[in-house]
Formats: sequence, structure tokens, C-alpha cells
Amino acid sequence: MHTDIQDLGGLQRRVDLTVPTGEVEREVSQRLARIARQATMPGFRRGKVPMKMVVASYGSQVHADVMREKLGDALTSALDAGKVRIAGVPRLEAKTGADDGQIAFCATFEVYPQIQLAELSKLELKRFTCQVSESDVDNSVQILRRQRAPRVTVERACADGDRVTVDFTGTVDGQPFEGGAAKDFAFNLGEGRMLPEFERAVRGLRAGESAEFDLTFPADYPAANIASRTAHFAAKLVRVEAAELPALDADFARALGIEDGDLARMRADLRTNLEREVAARLRIRNRDHVFEALLRAAHFEVPQALVEEEVQRLRPAAAGASGQAEPGQDDPKLRLVALQRVRVGLLIGELVAHNGLQPRQEQVRKEVESIARRYQNPSEVIHWYLSSRERVQEIEAAVTEDNVVNWALSHANVSEAAVPFDELMGGRK
Repeated sequence: MHTDIQDLGGLQRRVDLTVPTGEVEREVSQRLARIARQATMPGFRRGKVPMKMVVASYGSQVHADVMREKLGDALTSALDAGKVRIAGVPRLEAKTGADDGQIAFCATFEVYPQIQLAELSKLELKRFTCQVSESDVDNSVQILRRQRAPRVTVERACADGDRVTVDFTGTVDGQPFEGGAAKDFAFNLGEGRMLPEFERAVRGLRAGESAEFDLTFPADYPAANIASRTAHFAAKLVRVEAAELPALDADFARALGIEDGDLARMRADLRTNLEREVAARLRIRNRDHVFEALLRAAHFEVPQALVEEEVQRLRPAAAGASGQAEPGQDDPKLRLVALQRVRVGLLIGELVAHNGLQPRQEQVRKEVESIARRYQNPSEVIHWYLSSRERVQEIEAAVTEDNVVNWALSHANVSEAAVPFDELMGGRK
């Protein structure tokens, strides 16, 4: 068997494989004999089926299985001899002109890249921080009050924060279009659900008043037939409803789960929850920042076989998110996401393997306990996580990412960057 691995350029490799015909035939015969001892067919007792019938029924599949295994063994031996790590699934092609008694194949595949990382001591990184202030807690209390506020009809001009109900019709070049008309359509003014021109036209109207206005749809508007086009709208305000904030008292605290209605305890619990959410968002921001910086500092090719595998894994979720039965086979956005995920995975794998950053058991347990503290019955949540290998692997992956981030921050030139609370929380309403 020839095991010389040919370099085709980049990450592409090729190796010629041969398998002795005699080995294949012997293994096929042995397997068919075992099948024959257990086989049953109409008109024959178990084990009494003629071998010709066994071969006719099972021969092709058994031969294919044996060939696949023999070629797999041959390829593994060649890769081990060449000290090569294969990336993805190889492409096997039959070859002609093999020596007598040999079956010849050619295997083409990609290998994992050599990753070169710039000296981390010269890498500029940020460690993002954020403090929860008393005013942040105050604002959060107000948000909770607004979320629980009943709406009452008011007889005044509408303003941001009101829920307005409108009837409207729209036309493009004098013609109606799908989605361009509605009756009793309600939305909260000022939250950005409607396009800015629509909200500006409605703002300040009283119930029963009307407005006509032009609106230009953005170029990336989901409905492609009206994207970038200008529509003329006529809108009538039907109703204005204002929020009636609940009193900040013991009843409000009890509604948030504080059994004794203690407002100070309510604020303390709210602060704890905010700090937990801030920590989670900082974790993501720091992780993304570090990974982006490491990728910029690393130089390596990406096996396209791994990208294709990732595309196939992402495709079902992408189809569900887009409402399509199946996204396009050459969806460039999906492929870009797959490429980035593969690059990150390769880099993490390299750093973990060479710097001992594998997740430790106590780290996994600590992470699970941290998650469990968010629930009423932490012990049940801990058991739920630890009883499933798949869920444990998800925790291990998160801990591994943390280990890489902390390792990078400990070796790079790091400066702290304070992030405003509202920016980190994404402009809460």
C-alpha cells in the first residue's frame, strides 16, 4: 500500500490507497456465512436459506460495508504514518490500473491548518466593565411600573409613551399594496415599531383627527416590492390610551414576588438581578472582543470541508428563522456565519490544546450552580444539567471560552473600558 501523501497546495492533500482483493473477499464471505446462520426467508427454516439467496439479498451491502471499513483502515494508517490530521470527510475515487489482487482508490482531503498567533504581549485588548448605580435601579423600577400599568383612554393629544389606535391606508403610485392598510391598529408611540415618518405624522393628534403624509420605505425594507419607494398615507387616530402607573407600595412589591411587601428588599433583589444580567452581558462583550482581536492576530487557512459541514448544521435553524422551507444553498450570509464559527473553533482548539485551558470539573460545577441560583429550586436545576451529557458539554464549551478569554487578557496589554449601563442593556424601555 502506498502511503505517500501528496501536497496539492493550501490545505489540500491526496493519497493513493490499495486494498488486497483477497482480504475483502474473505471478510465478505465470513460475514455472509454469519448472516446465513441466522437468516430466515419464506419457505426456509432459520439457517437453512441457500447461500445464493443470502448473497443475492445481502451481498452488495456487505461488500460495500467491508470496502468502506478496509479503505477507512488504509486511510487511517496513511494519515498516522504521515502524522496528518484530516479535516472533514475525504473524497474517495476508484482508480484503474491497480496491480493484480489489489483494489486502488484515491483519497482527496483537507488537513487542519498550522495556526500562527502574534505575540500576545503586543496585543491591545480591553476589559469592559459596568457598574449598577442607584439611578439604574430607580429606572428599572420605573420600567417595571410601566410594564404593569393599565391603559386608560384619555381625551388629549397623543405623545410618546401612549398607546394609539389608528386606521390607515397607503398607496404607491396611486395603487394600494399588501400591508398598506389596517383598521384599529394599535402601537406604542415612541418605541420605534413604526417608521419614523409614520410616528411623526401621528404624534400630537387627538382621537378623531386625521393626517396625510408621504413615507419613503428604507432600501432594506423586508417587502422588496416597496423597498426604497415612496407611499402616500392617510391615517385617522381612533383612540389614545395612557399608562396609569401603579403606586410604589407594598402591593407593588408583592406583585414582584416580595411576600412581605418590603420595598427595600424589592430594590435589593432587583439590584441583584441587574448585576447578574450586567455580568452576563459583559461576559459576552468581552468574549466577542477578545475573539475578534485574537482572530486578527492569527493567520491560518480554513478548511472548506469544515465550513461546508457548519453550513449544513446551521441551515435548518436559518430556514426556521427566515420562515423558509429551505434557505438557498449558496446563501452568502449563512456561509459567512459558518466561516466565522469555524475560524473561532479552530483558534479556540489550538489555544486550549497548547495552553492547558480545558474546563475543569470544579469550573463546570461552579457554572452550573451559578445558573441554578436564578431559579426557585437550585438543586433541581443542578441535577437537570448534570444528568445530561449534552447539557454538560454546553456548559463545558462556555467554560472553555471563558478560560481562553481570561488567558488572553492575562497575557495581552489590557486597558479597562467602562460601558454605560443603558448602552450595555441596549436602551431599555
